[in-house]
Amino acid sequence: MIWEINFINEENFRKHVRETIEKYGERLKPFNLREFNKNVVDPIKMIFDKNIYGVSWEEMIKNEIFRQRDKSNNNAIGYFHQNLFSYIKNCQVPKEGWDVVYENVEDIPLFGEKGIKRVYVEMKNKHNTMNSAAAGKIYIKMQNQLLKDDECACFLVEAIAKKSQNIKWKTTIDKVEVGHKRIRRVSMDEFFSLVTGEKDAFYKICKVLPKIIKDVINNREKSLRPKDTVTEELRKMIEDMEVEPEDTAIHMALYILGFGSYNGFKKLEMERE
Repeated sequence: MIWEINFINEENFRKHVRETIEKYGERLKPFNLREFNKNVVDPIKMIFDKNIYGVSWEEMIKNEIFRQRDKSNNNAIGYFHQNLFSYIKNCQVPKEGWDVVYENVEDIPLFGEKGIKRVYVEMKNKHNTMNSAAAGKIYIKMQNQLLKDDECACFLVEAIAKKSQNIKWKTTIDKVEVGHKRIRRVSMDEFFSLVTGEKDAFYKICKVLPKIIKDVINNREKSLRPKDTVTEELRKMIEDMEVEPEDTAIHMALYILGFGSYNGFKKLEMERE
């Protein structure tokens, strides 16, 4: 593959992808029944979902394991978006305070604004991950930064924004709409464009990413695909229950997992033992 990206070299990009994959961490370990029920599954929702969507128990359990893993995996994707900027000129990824700081000795172009030398960034994976209280807290943090630094702007950068944008961020604090021209809501592509000087910089990253991920995974010594045992353990759990058909028996097993200490359900657990 010919590397055509100027703002990050291939070696550093591969290194970052490798580190992101490793961030998936313990969630790549095989799921057994105990891990599956660590946060207590919702048997009623699973039974509704299985019957409404017409899937097998194997697929239903696989989907639930994926859902549980995915909650932690979002942190790894956040790491990918944020820490990629540590390899890009004039960008820093502080250990605390801000997700990214972009600094340039020349004025940073911002719709004709003069004297902007630094941009402080809060980064979010998706545009809808903040409630009003969280948005207000971040906005106040940005206001305070403007008071401390006359030569800065503050960005809320969204990896998955509703559209490509670099706009004044308006939000509501204490029931009052607020906005400031140096506090902005910016999509990831526009932020990449600003810090690299290349309009399609984010597109270039996305274009090479699938191949680099495949290469990194294929060159790992250890497989990333864990052998989950939840379905097998559920079947073993119902062997002595003498309940037919198997579909109903799995219902019972899930009830024991979720409601084992509830009135009435204790009897199921005692009968199984």
